[in-house]
Amino acid sequence: MKKETWVLLGFVIIKFVLHYALVSDVYELQRDEYLHLDQANHLALGYLSVPPLTSWISLLIKFLGNSEFWVRFFPGLFGALTMVLVWKSIKELGGNLFALFIGMTGLLFSAVLRLNILFQPNSFDVLAWTAVYYFAIKYINSNKSKWLYWLAFSFALGFLNKYNIAFLLLGLFPALLLTKQRVILSKKSFYISILFTFLLILPNLYWQYQHEFPVIYHMKQLTMYHLVNVNRLDFLKEQVLYFFGCIPLLLGAIYAFLFYTPFKKYKTFLYALVFTLAVFMYFKAKSYYAIGLFPIYIAFGAVFLSHILDRKWIKWAIPTYSFVVFIPMYQVFFPNKTPEKIIANADVYREFGLLKWEDGKEHHLPQDFADMLGWKEMADKVEKAYNAMPNREKTLVMCDNYGQAGAINYYSKGRIKAHSLNADYVNWFDLSIAYENLIRVKNAGNIDAEIEETSPYFDQGFLSDSIANSFAREYRTSIISFVKAKVNINEKVQLEIDETMKRE
Repeated sequence: MKKETWVLLGFVIIKFVLHYALVSDVYELQRDEYLHLDQANHLALGYLSVPPLTSWISLLIKFLGNSEFWVRFFPGLFGALTMVLVWKSIKELGGNLFALFIGMTGLLFSAVLRLNILFQPNSFDVLAWTAVYYFAIKYINSNKSKWLYWLAFSFALGFLNKYNIAFLLLGLFPALLLTKQRVILSKKSFYISILFTFLLILPNLYWQYQHEFPVIYHMKQLTMYHLVNVNRLDFLKEQVLYFFGCIPLLLGAIYAFLFYTPFKKYKTFLYALVFTLAVFMYFKAKSYYAIGLFPIYIAFGAVFLSHILDRKWIKWAIPTYSFVVFIPMYQVFFPNKTPEKIIANADVYREFGLLKWEDGKEHHLPQDFADMLGWKEMADKVEKAYNAMPNREKTLVMCDNYGQAGAINYYSKGRIKAHSLNADYVNWFDLSIAYENLIRVKNAGNIDAEIEETSPYFDQGFLSDSIANSFAREYRTSIISFVKAKVNINEKVQLEIDETMKRE
């Protein structure tokens, strides 16, 4: 193999080693992952939470055994493929081996590594953004229509993975209008690629239409409950934090677009950067939504800096800087420390703003870390309560949120089917069973009120157990057992489903 191929392979291997090494054995999967994995059991053209592509990957994970190894493997794979695309972009832009080296170092030691730890649509989202930009470069350099079609295909896959990629178009289209690249609007291949994209995403659009566009409701919910505490200035600060080890590369890219003659034909990318960030800020998007925007700019910066620093010893300061900056990131940004160690060093985590959750308050652990604890304990305790029930096969397990339902289904391996009125689970109820008992998995709160309200409909109602892991976000979540119903449980559940669907 060529030296370049060995270097790329080395970076990919390091990527996968870090991918697994940066998660302590203390942690389980994260709440979103359980939902995504459960989608493999409910294949559809769309979901309330995400488009369908994640469910196809979940199905593959299920075929491979559904172990945590494979759950973590695929986001790592998407991260590695993102590195490959950035590598190819650097070569397409005329970069030498040193450009490839500093580009890979910068990307490896960035927030993308953190993002790739979790099995969520985010890892493929970054890959899709990078692919679209890569094929845009290929088209600009060759003017061949086939690259437009590959761009369209990449965008369609990105759309079927996460609607977030729409922000790419909102930033790229006005950027095209400001440059000579707007000539593309007069070409037949441009409209064929649009039609190609539309045909690929049409099944999901039809599903959205059939279900009265739940994505709009989902966005409203995000705005009301999750994005309300997002600060626009913090959004920009966090972009810098995410790619702090790439600052020389990103600044180099911006300078090159403005003053470096070989990059003048790529000025569309400069405007796209400005417009896309502006759109994200206008909608008060979460900071990690924009991570997919930056890998391609790392490629531009790597090529430019490798040219102007050629044969100068100072050039080695760039990869050294990327690595040195990664050291504090290693200390706080990854779930590689036990909760006890995190709490003992809380001031460091607080300094980076990592203890602030979506509710706007500070907690003991970063939210994602707390969301990776307590799930197996919950599943085991629910299964114990389930096994103690008379006619247990006629026991409905009802949860307050999708994480609870997904975790119980994951760890019980089909022995229990937990349900919820939250997220996609509202569409997955099995009411063909005449339920006689109820296990209620209830968020921490006024448990006595729940027992008092529901007990009259059953012969017995009592607290079976609760989550004891004080580090878990689900700490004190209760498991309440209700035995031998006096009423038709199915009718009452159907009424609750109907009410929930009306609200959505």
